[in-house]
Formats: sequence, C-alpha cells, structure tokens
Amino acid sequence: MAKRNTGLRFQPSGGIRAAQLPVGKKQLLSIERLAHDGRGIAHADGRTWFVAGALAGEQVEARVLAARSQVVEARVERVLVSSALRREAPCALAGRCGGCTLQHLSHGEQVALKQRALADQLHRLAALAPQEWAPPLVGPEFGYRRRARIAVRYSPKSGQLEVGFRAAASQAIVELDQCAVLVQALQPLFAALPGVLRRLRKPQAIGHVELFDGTASALLVRHTQPLAEEDRQLLRAFCRETGAQLWWQGAGEPQADDPAQELGYRLEACGLTLAWRPGDFVQVNAPVNELMLAQALEWLAPQADERVLDLFCGLGNFALPLAQRAAAVVGVEGVQGMVERAAANATANGLGNAHFFRADLSEPLAQAPWAKGGFAAVLLDPPRDGAAAVVGQLRSLGAQRVLYVSCNPATLARDAAILAQQGYRLKRAGILDMFPQTAHVEAMALFEAGAERP
Repeated sequence: MAKRNTGLRFQPSGGIRAAQLPVGKKQLLSIERLAHDGRGIAHADGRTWFVAGALAGEQVEARVLAARSQVVEARVERVLVSSALRREAPCALAGRCGGCTLQHLSHGEQVALKQRALADQLHRLAALAPQEWAPPLVGPEFGYRRRARIAVRYSPKSGQLEVGFRAAASQAIVELDQCAVLVQALQPLFAALPGVLRRLRKPQAIGHVELFDGTASALLVRHTQPLAEEDRQLLRAFCRETGAQLWWQGAGEPQADDPAQELGYRLEACGLTLAWRPGDFVQVNAPVNELMLAQALEWLAPQADERVLDLFCGLGNFALPLAQRAAAVVGVEGVQGMVERAAANATANGLGNAHFFRADLSEPLAQAPWAKGGFAAVLLDPPRDGAAAVVGQLRSLGAQRVLYVSCNPATLARDAAILAQQGYRLKRAGILDMFPQTAHVEAMALFEAGAERP
C-alpha cells in the first residue's frame, strides 16, 4: 500500500533543531565578556560561543573547535577590532601551545580576571563575601615554573620522535626548544633534551619526561618498556653534562639512577629543606609558594600553646612551618608514602612536634586516635574536587579558625557554604597567582567560628 502523505511535519519537543556546526567553520563574532577561564563569550544564531584568545569588546573571526547543542567552542583566527587590553603575546607559540592561554592579556588584567572569578563563585554558589579582601599574591609572570612534563611521541610511520608540549585543544605536540615560563635553571636542559632523545636507539620506549628544579635539577624518564643499555648510558652522559640528576620510572615508583643523590626544595623564609621525589606533589611556583606560606602563618596565627591540624598535608609544605610556631601539628594525608616522607622531613628539620598519619579523608575524623583532644586551628589544602566530606566535621574537632587553600574556586565556594552552615564566618579571602599566563585560580580563605547555627 502506498504511504499516505498527511502533510504533517514532526519536530523534537524543543522546537526546530539548529543545524550542526562543522568543525573548522568560521564565524564573525562580537565578544561581550570573559568567562572565568579567560575565553571570550559571544552569542550568535541562538548559540553561546566560548572563544579562546578573544577579549571583551573585540570583533573577531573565530574557527569552530567543537559544537554541542547550543554551545560552541572556538578559537580566534583574526582580530578585526582589538581591545585596548590586548598585548602582543611574548611567546611566538602562544595560541598553539596549550600551556599558556592568557599571554595576549596583560598580567595585571589576568590577576583581575582571577579575582573576579573567585568573588563571583563565592557570591553565586555560597551567597558569601569576605569581610576583607586581601591583595593578590603575585610573583614573576615569566620564569616561575620549576616543574614541567614534556610530551614525547614516536611515529613508526615516519620514524620521527616529537618532543614538546601538547597543543591547545588537541593531542598534537608543539615542538619547541625554549619555554618562557620555565625557571632559568631548566632552560639549558629543556633546550638540549629533544636532541638527545632523538639519538636514542629505541625512542618508542619513552612515555614522557619530567623536569624539576629545586636543591638540584632533575630529569625523570618515564619508559613504557625496558630501555636498551646504550640508551641508558646516553641519558646518563647527558645528565652528567647538564648537571642534572637522572631518575627512572617504569611500572613502579620513580627511582634515582644514583640512590645516594638527594633532591628537594627550600623554604628560605622558614629555613627548611623538604626532600622531594618525582611523582610527589609540589607547588610549581617557588616565589608564590613562599608568599602563600607567609600569608597562611599570618592569617591562621598559630599560638605556642595550640594544636593545629593540617589536612591533605603532602610532604609538609604547610605543616613544618606551622610546627615552628605551634605546640603541636598533626598532618593527615591519604597516601602512605607521602605520610612517611613528611615524617622524614620533620625529623630532618629537627621538628619533633609534627606528627603525620594516613587516613581516608572522606570518612569520619573525630574518632581517629590522632584527633583526640581536638584542634584550635585547621589548615586544609585539598585537590580540585574540594573537601565537602571534611569541612562538615571541623566544628566537632573544636576548630576556632579554618584556613582553606584552594585550587578550584567552585569547590571552595561549595565548601564555604558548608562551613557557614556550621557558624563559621568568612573573614578574609584572596587569590594566589600561582600560574601566570593561565586562567588557573588558586585562593586562600580564612574562616572563624561564631555562634553555631541550629
């Protein structure tokens, strides 16, 4: 039977579906404002566009990177009308390399963007504002990064090894022999590295490499299969010539080529040295880390008769300076290896009043043996997903002051609301410019106990 044409046309419940935008399509846009991540926001044809490399008030031609529903991700191809805030990017590879996303914006404006992001998240997600905004903690805008991961990829088809950083919005590798944000001590090592890796007999065995500079410079070689002995000798010779320590990592933990070598970093203002090894967390910006520690000690103001709790304590970056002022410090971390290295750091620095324990920080804390007696003050420095399970318990530990160091304003704001529900007041807040040339926001917030809410 022939199908009867009723003349009806059915549409999805949301109305007429807009045609899909193909990747690579170009679009003229007027940029209205900046998102928290530094991308320009525009609206066109019923869609919201997020445009990397664009600034508020600009007219740009943008190229589509991805489109889903009514949201389009794009990047600037040409700036037709430029903002007065735009500057020539200091690095020739800005916009291609994915490491720095805000080089086209002056450093002062980058800091202001981060300050607005923190204030907006606290307002929208927690309906909070601090009683006092602290001035941003700012260090050098270039030459600050003391740790970097270098991408390595071998092409069997071409027989070539690519060495560099991941491209923006891509898995492609941008090859380069210098990087403006690396500390000066790593520049010669970074420049010579591609050449030596390409001389390896079996370069396909290399997964990635990492560079670190502290009490010594170091090179970690992550390999996915055993290296030929001649390749090992080549890398050893390279490290001798450049004065860098050599570390290996296969399936297990990183191991020093020479076990007698020591590696770590200094906290100059506190007179402390912390042992460190590749794979451990460390703040990549040493100058801002020193400023952060000084501010943390000032705000939390540990007294000589107080017990202080440091949650997510890592190697003791906060715990050891706190132990120089408080009666006792308890550091808690979820990884046993980090707990052991933090304890060793306390011993090496002569701090017998700092004690470290492993615990699952998503579980109740009050019944833990180390929590007996409570704490006058608590410092926490959680990962990006925050500490919602922890902050709801801090009042039960007796904490009168809580210092929250955050690498994600959204989860800080969420957790700030939980603290407010327990009667804590947001006394101070401010940003830490730990990663200049990027939109990454680090923040610090001080809470003080008031009347507990019913």
